Amino acid sequence: MDSRIAECLSTFDTISLDGLNGKAAMLERLDNKYIVPAVRLVPVFTQFGELFDVLEIKGKRAFTYATNYFDNEAAQSYNDHHQGRRKRCKVRIRHYVDAGFSYLEVKLKDTRNVTVKKRLKLPPFADGLCEESRAFIDTCHTDLYGVPLGRDLQPAIGMEYERITLVAKEGGERMTIDTRLQFRAANVERDASADMLILETKSARGNGIADKILRSHHLHPTRKCSKYCIGMAALGQVQRHNLFLPAIRKLALMEQPLRITKNTGIAA
Repeated sequence: MDSRIAECLSTFDTISLDGLNGKAAMLERLDNKYIVPAVRLVPVFTQFGELFDVLEIKGKRAFTYATNYFDNEAAQSYNDHHQGRRKRCKVRIRHYVDAGFSYLEVKLKDTRNVTVKKRLKLPPFADGLCEESRAFIDTCHTDLYGVPLGRDLQPAIGMEYERITLVAKEGGERMTIDTRLQFRAANVERDASADMLILETKSARGNGIADKILRSHHLHPTRKCSKYCIGMAALGQVQRHNLFLPAIRKLALMEQPLRITKNTGIAA
């Protein structure tokens, strides 16, 4: 974690995982994403500290997430997002490394453009889609769109980062701050600039306390900031990526070397 951010967080009140789970989960929400240099967040965190608690588990306030995304050979999930389709679906397995558990997560958009996330708990560090997982994906898609997903999903890319979670003292609003982003495909990997962070605000109407504070500091959402799509583009897995270039540039991804690795797959 950036030392400046760590110092700011040291003044926050904390919330436990049980306390976090005791609040309403934001599985249906409107999100805003911001790409911000760490230095710009220092004055913002002074205000956040009065209104948000930070998740702390066993003395830790930043937690490693390892995520594997799945798509078909035509990269349809990526292309649906690139083309701005209303009906779109992303599938991933997320490993909460420090806690030692894993979830299959299916993310969809409803008619109000609200993110709907469905989760299925998996054995720790499961790295593929079993028959139960594929049935769960089709059920989630059918429940919202009336038809199963019906795609041959295969591993696409993986990523790892540290995440800080802030929870509003009042109401259900949450915010995550992702740092030290690393993206990888089957035989290549690339890191984002170490001092750039991705903030994601999650609120019922998409205009929560955090959004108002960020705007007061002249910080505004970054459009087309899907980490999956950014990673696909930065790793050279797709040809069409112009819509994601502003986010890629803010993260200084193309300034970092593209490292060639052994073809060992993307599992964490």
